[in-house]
Amino acid sequence: MSLEVMLPGGEAVPALGQGTWQMAETASRREREIDALRLGVELGMTLIDTAEMYGEGTAEQLVAEALAGQRDRLFLVSKVYPHNASRQGVMQACERSLRRLKTERLDLYLLHWRGGVPLEETVAGFEELRRAGKIRHWGVSNFDTDDMEELFAIPEGANCVTNQVLYNVSRRGPEFDLIPWMQNHRMPLMAYSPIEQGRLPDSSVLERIAKKHGASPFQIALAWVLHQPNVIAIPKASSAHHVRDNHRALEIRLESDDLEAIDSEFPPPRRKRPLEMI
Repeated sequence: MSLEVMLPGGEAVPALGQGTWQMAETASRREREIDALRLGVELGMTLIDTAEMYGEGTAEQLVAEALAGQRDRLFLVSKVYPHNASRQGVMQACERSLRRLKTERLDLYLLHWRGGVPLEETVAGFEELRRAGKIRHWGVSNFDTDDMEELFAIPEGANCVTNQVLYNVSRRGPEFDLIPWMQNHRMPLMAYSPIEQGRLPDSSVLERIAKKHGASPFQIALAWVLHQPNVIAIPKASSAHHVRDNHRALEIRLESDDLEAIDSEFPPPRRKRPLEMI
């Protein structure tokens, strides 16, 4: 299992990062969430994913507070709302995110999902931000295969470096055609909710494999995502204990019989399914 994944231009990023969805929403959890983010960075989980949507910017502010003074260690990812994704709107939204994150640049800026703004406008805004040094890379989120084909058909659309989608052991739809398409374009997939926000279905198979490896079913499910080639996983962990549990998944080496058993319980797709979102 690789600890790093390569972006299309050759830059290496951690295969296991940290998500922040639903963080900064409860004041009593703030210090615990800050400690969790800091511990994750110390353990090498330096890719931090956030968005202007998360708490309407409060998650970005939490990240800034948690990781002050460590900017050069981080690969910071944020996302723009579709309704802010016009050429001028995406530039203004980015400036707001930069202020909340207390940084001069984002390492990766994503369109959170498709809306009514033409992709040409969003790409033009992303490219202007990139030329200005406000972002280093840009990408998309919740794009299905036809969306990716449309994106790549427009000027500079092929500069997209990743697509962040819902992908885990119980949500394998992207394997049918989206992941092969991305692999053909040497583009990593970024998997959000890689353990289904802790709500994976009960599984005797995951329980058995977990017992074999001295792990939990959730660690096995995360190890399965990390086993997939060219995939970045961004689980959220709001406590130090949860961070350590996630990090332990990097050490689990699933064997061929484990993978076969998982396929029998959670079979890969045999037909095209609409891309799922949560």
